[in-house]
Amino acid sequence: MEKKRIMLVDDEEDVLKTTKLILEQAGNFEVLALSNAKDIITQLHNFKPDVILLDLLMPFIGGIEVCEMLNKDSMGKQVPIIILSALSKDSDKLISYKSGAVDYIVKPIDSEALIKKIEKVLRFKCQS
Repeated sequence: MEKKRIMLVDDEEDVLKTTKLILEQAGNFEVLALSNAKDIITQLHNFKPDVILLDLLMPFIGGIEVCEMLNKDSMGKQVPIIILSALSKDSDKLISYKSGAVDYIVKPIDSEALIKKIEKVLRFKCQS
């Protein structure tokens, strides 16, 4: 089976390393880990991810702005975005969904729940 490509964008080094390891150990994911969203459009076109895991709060450019950028890109608007955040308020989730995210995961990340959400998003993407 072909590995699904996951682009992981988070400014917290520990989250980046741990989440990448969790996904790679699951066996069916290839992960590109980015510590910032500076070149995300270029990275998107080079890596061609199936799903983007995106931190909500990052320096320079945050998750909401990145979602909006991706939605303006012909390839970016086709890639489902799952927001990762330590913020658990409904208002933060609502803003994320309005900006184009398809799901929202509150940190700390439960590895089993993360994999299930990614698989769910991928199944939905294949059906549409």
